[in-house]
Amino acid sequence: MELIYNIFIKDGAWLTILNGLWATVQISALSLLLGTILGALICFFRVGKIKPLKIFAQVYIAIVRGAPVLMLLMLLFYGVFARSGFSPIAVAVITFSLHTAAHVAELLRSALMAIDKGQVEAARTLGFSKFQAFKLVTLPQIFKIAKPVYQSTIINLIQWTSVVGYVTITDLTRVINNIAARTMQPMITIIGGMIIYLALSYIVQGIFHLTEDKK
Repeated sequence: MELIYNIFIKDGAWLTILNGLWATVQISALSLLLGTILGALICFFRVGKIKPLKIFAQVYIAIVRGAPVLMLLMLLFYGVFARSGFSPIAVAVITFSLHTAAHVAELLRSALMAIDKGQVEAARTLGFSKFQAFKLVTLPQIFKIAKPVYQSTIINLIQWTSVVGYVTITDLTRVINNIAARTMQPMITIIGGMIIYLALSYIVQGIFHLTEDKK
């Protein structure tokens, strides 16, 4: 217990860990929000009939999904936004939003393609408008089909943010690394960090579990 105290509590170490955790949560939450909105828009382009937008969406998804997120982060931080005055956290949020959007766009498209078009046609024959058919028939099924993969996307996003230390952000991973170097106890410190990441993952799973249809 004394060793745990010296590593994680002593000299305000717990406050440093909380600050790093806040940076991780902040980047993850903002990236998820923006990435989901952008992903829905890209999905709309991808399944739409406007050819230039459709091609743009296909190319975007192919490039961003295939690119290592760390390389994308470094490209934007040290290249595209190097002289923009943007804070490292802002660049990180932009990076992970773009990366998440590619994954969300594809999972939404897959969910949309899995829906039986006959249901929409039946709704239309009953007098529903296109918007009503989408809102009442298509949208609920998209949510249901995409939900498990979206949950995994959120957990992956939290894990992806562990690389932001490469652009000078003191996130949870970097804090754990610093504490491990200071205390000369890398194994215990890293295990502690992994437990925190696991806790975040289980919190996400718990939230999704609470929103499940109990019927």
